[in-house]
Amino acid sequence: MMTDTAVKTLTKEKIKVQEPSKYDVIFLNDEVTTFQFVVKVLKQIFGKTDDQAIALTKQIHDNGKGIVGTYLYEIAEQKGIETTMVAREEGYPLQVKVQKHV
Repeated sequence: MMTDTAVKTLTKEKIKVQEPSKYDVIFLNDEVTTFQFVVKVLKQIFGKTDDQAIALTKQIHDNGKGIVGTYLYEIAEQKGIETTMVAREEGYPLQVKVQKHV
């Protein structure tokens, strides 16, 4: 049988469990990649709606860059790689960064 102290110790240890770090996927604006291509990628790879994709693409264009999603590291990295591969296949120089979410 557990004592009250043992139960309290277990409870404290469970509270200390940290959530895994999240990472932002960031698109950088350029003068070659088309608005339509960015919208398409945001919908296909990042699951954005038409309205979300258009708003994000405008933000990237206006600000020079924009966070298109925040994920666990492996997912962020995979989406970044997938986006870069599709961009290169279609002849676009779209730059994608993955950085720790703050």
